[in-house]
Amino acid sequence: MAKNPFKQIFDIKRSELPQSLSMGFTFFLIICVFWILKPIKKGIFLSFYKSEGFTFLGTLYSAEQAELIAKVLNMVVAFFAVWVFSMLSNKLRREKLMYVFSAFFVLTLILFSQFIGSVSSSVAWSFYLYGDLFSTLMVATFFAFLNDSVNPDSAKRLYGLIGFGGVAGGAFSTTTLRGLQKSGAFSNEQFLLMCVGIVILIAILSFFASKYSESENPTQIKESEEAKSGNAAIEGGKLVLSSRYFLSIVAIVGLYEMVSTIMDFQFSSAIVNLVPKEEIGEAFTTAFATTNVVAMFVQLFLTSFVMSRFGVGIALLFLPIASMLGSVGFLLFPSVLTGSLLNTADNGFSYSINQSAKEALYVPTSKDEKYKAKAFIDMFVQRFAKALAVGLSLGITMIFQEFSAIKYLSLLTAVILVVWILAVKYAGKRFKELTQN
Repeated sequence: MAKNPFKQIFDIKRSELPQSLSMGFTFFLIICVFWILKPIKKGIFLSFYKSEGFTFLGTLYSAEQAELIAKVLNMVVAFFAVWVFSMLSNKLRREKLMYVFSAFFVLTLILFSQFIGSVSSSVAWSFYLYGDLFSTLMVATFFAFLNDSVNPDSAKRLYGLIGFGGVAGGAFSTTTLRGLQKSGAFSNEQFLLMCVGIVILIAILSFFASKYSESENPTQIKESEEAKSGNAAIEGGKLVLSSRYFLSIVAIVGLYEMVSTIMDFQFSSAIVNLVPKEEIGEAFTTAFATTNVVAMFVQLFLTSFVMSRFGVGIALLFLPIASMLGSVGFLLFPSVLTGSLLNTADNGFSYSINQSAKEALYVPTSKDEKYKAKAFIDMFVQRFAKALAVGLSLGITMIFQEFSAIKYLSLLTAVILVVWILAVKYAGKRFKELTQN
């Protein structure tokens, strides 16, 4: 009998269907809101500063450069969000934490809907930061809820479908948003109110998901509390620095953040400079819709197939190779199409096959390394690399201010990608050695 190609994704027991479906649909809705907010906040911000630019400390910045500054502020907001999340998670668990943040976003979405129609500098900046705050808090809360509701055995079977819910949510929301924007039937105010209804549904689904969650394991709770007593980040840093394998993961994570930031800047520059102001928001939505459809296709048809047939090392090569092809295309033919393809090459593969393969690299490590080294990489390496990339992009673009020169950033991207591919080759080889022993 032929093997079912979807077996690894949908290998779920009948008794687990209520939990997996409620969790998967919750993740679907969270990502829907994220992808509704992202093109709106990006379009509003870049449209606002397209004509006159942004002046800061006597220096005039283009709209795209202003967005790089906003990304630095996003990291400050993220650190504050992590602090709030950590404080509340010590007192509230599972669905209760989801209720609190859902209520917060319902109120703030209603508030922004009252001001989003007449954009000012304060609205442009605050809403840009707000869009990232939603993903930072809601995604973290969802996975804290999920990880606290399953055991390791059920996680192997449930996470495929639940993760696919998120990818499908991105594809559905961006394609739907694109159609609604083209029809002109909805304003930004109405989109935000639509998000209010979705967030309320998220809270309701969280209630149902909690009914099917497993009871808390006292041993796991004790281990979690013991982990909090020490500084996992510092201990994780020591583990990372003492291991070539973890340093290769650091390189993969860090170099990706640098490439992604540079490519996103080129993508934004292409849209801002080559698309009429009134069509910028729709252009972003179209690009994001294409990206999410690609991500859904890759997740469904390539991720499990490539990882099981060819290994984690090969799976990790898809993103840097796609980024290299996209960068070469933009270098040779800078346009809206090739600029948008940069976004598709980046997020279409990073949200699917690269994410799964990158997480798999931690499987053959010790339990202590899984917790502490991964925490250090996720908390510090990723943010530091993004800050470095933002500073690098901003500095370079102060020299190459004309759009015609932006394409040459692809040369820098190509150099970084070569180092990234070398890191992938080492990590893939070492992973194979560790799993064969």
